Amino acid sequence: MALGFGSSRSTTTNNNQNSNSSTSPDSPSSKRAPEKSEMDAAARAKAKLAAGESAFEDDDIAESQAARGRVGARIGGPVAKPINGDQQPPDSDTSSTISVGKQIELESDNAIKYRTCSWPKTAALLFSEYICLAIMSFPNSYAVLGLVPGIILTLVVAGLVLYTSLIVWEFCLRHPEIKDVCDIGQMLFGGKWAWWFTAVMFLLNNTFIQGLHCLVGAKYLNTMSNHSLCTVGFSAIVAVISWLCSLPRTFSTLAQLATFAALFTFISVLLATIFSGVEDHPTGYPSLGPIEVHAIPVKGTSFVLGMNAFMNISYTFIGQITIPSFIAEMKNPRDFPKALWAVTIAEVITFSLVGAIIYAYTGNAYMTSPAFGSLGNDLYKKVSFSFMIPTIIFLGVLYASVSARFVFFRFFAGTRHMGDHTVVGWLSWALILACLWVMAFIIAEVIPFFSDLLSLMSSLFDSFFGFIFWGVAYLRMRKADHGDAFWKMRGWKGPVGAAFNVFLIAIGFLFLTAGTYASVQDIVDGYKKATYGSAFSCADNGL
Repeated sequence: MALGFGSSRSTTTNNNQNSNSSTSPDSPSSKRAPEKSEMDAAARAKAKLAAGESAFEDDDIAESQAARGRVGARIGGPVAKPINGDQQPPDSDTSSTISVGKQIELESDNAIKYRTCSWPKTAALLFSEYICLAIMSFPNSYAVLGLVPGIILTLVVAGLVLYTSLIVWEFCLRHPEIKDVCDIGQMLFGGKWAWWFTAVMFLLNNTFIQGLHCLVGAKYLNTMSNHSLCTVGFSAIVAVISWLCSLPRTFSTLAQLATFAALFTFISVLLATIFSGVEDHPTGYPSLGPIEVHAIPVKGTSFVLGMNAFMNISYTFIGQITIPSFIAEMKNPRDFPKALWAVTIAEVITFSLVGAIIYAYTGNAYMTSPAFGSLGNDLYKKVSFSFMIPTIIFLGVLYASVSARFVFFRFFAGTRHMGDHTVVGWLSWALILACLWVMAFIIAEVIPFFSDLLSLMSSLFDSFFGFIFWGVAYLRMRKADHGDAFWKMRGWKGPVGAAFNVFLIAIGFLFLTAGTYASVQDIVDGYKKATYGSAFSCADNGL
């Protein structure tokens, strides 16, 4: 891997750093009209492109290096080019190192602009990703783990994911050309094999989540209609609706749908929480005895049950796989922590309160997952579950869009189809999405134990995308900043930071080993109990 431009601070870089510290396009104070010098620079770049020359002068490259210098050195040379449509010269090595500000300038005349997402819109995307149906698995996790360990683990996992998400953000600031997590995988581990390995995990992870939402959508329709249609038909209907909703090309547009989905999800879980408290008793009461709530795990709780409950909490928080894609379309990536903190605080409060309150009124014996099924009043169940439909659709849409973006950018990088409304561009985008949704639908319907298989895939993928990648990223960045002995630098911060991130990598391997074991054992137990159906089953999966 080539040496990074930021690893040595030249006099030119430092001079530019001083002169541009208050006017750099990607600085925190970038919310201003472009100055005449910037417009002249953009005009020069376009003129050079028209003449078939490299669009960037030495001072442009130095400015980019200076911008990176304020956030730390690169860990290596660029392995990808940024999103610049047809204005990116395909044979220019320097085009990969340009700053966010230059990327925005280069797509200023495009009909489809990608670097348009503000931090509130990014927050909406994160809210829709995290504030989802999985919240309603928290009461069941607390029932298995006990209320106190459950809440403690919720806080710990939230803190770890917040920390690793900030590492992702820092890495993206240092390498503004990154478009998705696959570029990061190649930079961290070197070689094209790392890119392909990451890409396979990336696409499988997203496609399985799409498939899950086809099944969850069918569960919703079965619940509302009392199984008026074959479940396969309901899944197909959800897949078609989701495909249509996936068609917008930029995250800035999707953010409007995300806001709507997150709001309705909040209403849904709020209603379910209130209903669990005001109804006389949960479903099945009193056939299984009195309602019991435990502060610690019930005696006899197995390792597999406990591990799966912990994994359910963790999977709800872990979503770093999409963060590089979101940052790649932000107008000012330095604002990303605002979105991250807002979502994390909302997550901790919502997850903990919903999980604890519903568990307290439902107890161990009558708990289901999702917890809507524990509501004894059928009307309460249907009303609260109804508000979940926007996020059931949108979360699958979000992951489909992230995957389609990844494929589309690889096929059409450097062409006018990226930035203009062309027939080829839109037909290709729609076809890519259609292929993803067809695959998701087929996978979800063909595999009888799909839900447990999803847990297995999450154990395999989230170990890397949740922890291992970002522990390695931290170590690589600190090495780029301070050399091989980086862990001896910066007083106590050096050794503590290094040790903590090695610990994060170890947590990732815990997910990879113990989590995988628990998921496989669940599948084995399911077959022993004959709880799995058949492929393309019409059986009712409603609550």
